[in-house]
Amino acid sequence: MNKIPTVLSAVALVIAALCLYYVKSQTQLVYVDVNKLIEGYKRTKVAKAEFDKKATVMKSNMDSLTAGWQKELGKYEKERLTLSANELKLKQELLQTRQQQINGYQQAMQKQMQDEDKKVTQTVINDINDYVKEYGKKHSYQIIFGASGGGNIMYAEESSDLTAEILKGLNEEYEPKK
Repeated sequence: MNKIPTVLSAVALVIAALCLYYVKSQTQLVYVDVNKLIEGYKRTKVAKAEFDKKATVMKSNMDSLTAGWQKELGKYEKERLTLSANELKLKQELLQTRQQQINGYQQAMQKQMQDEDKKVTQTVINDINDYVKEYGKKHSYQIIFGASGGGNIMYAEESSDLTAEILKGLNEEYEPKK
């Protein structure tokens, strides 16, 4: 009679171990290709188009300023021989000051464009990260890896790739926001 509780305990322990093994073996490792998500996400295309539009306007402004300065420089070159030493010095200082202003403006525009690019890129990445997080919770994944072509995932079965499914849902979620 004393053996029955011991046998039942051993059977329960074996069943528990088998259940634990089964649950652990059912854990599916999945991943998404981050580059494909960024490229395929519709918001990326919209954000890039807006960024390109701003960049074109800034480049046009820069080209206008540069063209104006080059025109002044050409005029100076033609008049140079007819100017007095005082006028020559004043004109050179004005041209140099204008060139410095243009260079400063160009640097400020480049920094502004870099900041804008980072901001837009981060917004897209945040959207993707938030969606993948919610997707993982909804589908009970313990972990979703992000592959970016840098070698962090060297091999995975295609069945483990959620990229297309995630991208479809991400774009469907974005569409109503427009």
